[in-house]
Amino acid sequence: MNRNPIKQTTRWFFCAFLFGFPVFGSSAATLDDLKKLEIICFVPSHLPQGFRLKAVEITYDEVGPDENKEPRFPLYSLEYGNGWSATFSIESAREGIGDRNIMEDEENAEETEIKTPLGPMYLIYRPKGKEGRKDEIKANWVEDSNMKAEKAKDPQGHPSLGRFHGFSASGITLAEFTKIVQSLHPIGHEKAATSATAAAAQSSALKIHPKVFNMIDCWISDSESPVVTEINLDAVEKNGNQFNTDDVKADGEWTRCPTSESKEGFMRYRVLESKGNHYKIECQENGGGTLTTASLSSSRLKNGIFAATASR
Repeated sequence: MNRNPIKQTTRWFFCAFLFGFPVFGSSAATLDDLKKLEIICFVPSHLPQGFRLKAVEITYDEVGPDENKEPRFPLYSLEYGNGWSATFSIESAREGIGDRNIMEDEENAEETEIKTPLGPMYLIYRPKGKEGRKDEIKANWVEDSNMKAEKAKDPQGHPSLGRFHGFSASGITLAEFTKIVQSLHPIGHEKAATSATAAAAQSSALKIHPKVFNMIDCWISDSESPVVTEINLDAVEKNGNQFNTDDVKADGEWTRCPTSESKEGFMRYRVLESKGNHYKIECQENGGGTLTTASLSSSRLKNGIFAATASR
């Protein structure tokens, strides 16, 4: 598994972004205009002293050759600055994202990882060193909850509401950059953010070993799912060799454990919706390579039995 999501395959959208092929309908906008969009748009609640909003832009992504030509797919970008050399910016992409680590071959560039409400974020910056203002800081692309849900439903499909979000800065310290990204929240989607927090709490309260979901779902090449419809959680708890709870860790809204085949591989799940003892759960697995498989499961927990009523 590639531990650094900054490194991703370049596809046609990224080429268009770099070299000026058309992204249609560019227009100056305001933060209020972002609230009207169906997509999730992130804004910071913390900015360094002297920073002001400089620009808001809404564009529309060109549809692919195999897509319906009627829908319009909005993208947004934001730029903040202090009027001098210090800036913080956000850009978004729908698909075809490419490398944001264009500094990786520079001798004076360095990478690190920080924790954020959006999950682990991998940064590359120059010059080297944790202290001092940086000439440039770039973070990996971050998937929003819409993107994760759409990819779980159809890994090969084109996203509709899902977006990738990229964060960059110049003239500020790593500590300042970290405080900004840790304050990011969806504008106009406060209820959605609250629901996501509640779902994460439900995931933490559920306390099921991620390997359980690996047993419920079938191989990606098979046609019928679920394979196992009921799991005795009392038996799972007593079989510590097979279900080692020492390896189970909280990872933001996910509950995660490594695979036995690879130290870099993982199994994880998160609760998307819950009502009483019924749960809608997203499960993901990666064996340590580049392919992450995902599935959705509708499940019920009652009297120590975890029952999968549907999967995929």
